[in-house]
Amino acid sequence: MSAQPQLSVPPSATVAGTPYRINPGDELEVLVWGDERLQRSVLVLPDGTFAFPLVGQVNAAGRLPSDLERVITAGLQPQYKGPVPQVTVSVRKPSGYQFSVIGKVRGPGTFTPGRYVNALEALAIAGGPAEFANLGGARVIRKAGDQLFVVPVRLQDALRGEGRLGPNEIPRIESGDTLVVP
Repeated sequence: MSAQPQLSVPPSATVAGTPYRINPGDELEVLVWGDERLQRSVLVLPDGTFAFPLVGQVNAAGRLPSDLERVITAGLQPQYKGPVPQVTVSVRKPSGYQFSVIGKVRGPGTFTPGRYVNALEALAIAGGPAEFANLGGARVIRKAGDQLFVVPVRLQDALRGEGRLGPNEIPRIESGDTLVVP
């Protein structure tokens, strides 16, 4: 009797526990402890930046909040004789994480779930497949700069409960993706 091979999923491919990366449209709260003049909410602009006093434009898109804490701390360093007070960046509203679902689904549209989802969860958020949906032909259209990429999705197999499906068959939905269900 042969043992079933164990499939392992690299931690970076799992949806749960994935660190949130900043998107244009997100609202951030920046706190500089002990300096109330520098505590504020900022909106990440469509170009992925925001302005912060004494630092200037900060490129935020695709970065972690901890990355922004380091950038702001480094930008404030010349303003302080001693160490810079603790800088904390948190996401108040993850409004920038949006995707669309179109085609033969019960509730097509653009969604802002507030958490990362995979293609199967995106289909569920859109109300599930319509009566004559071709789940075998489902695709994710992904933007990368000015280019579009087509990512095949195995929704039909997932809904039938067939086999083991990994992150390559049911990919995570990235901000700006469009799930197309023909």
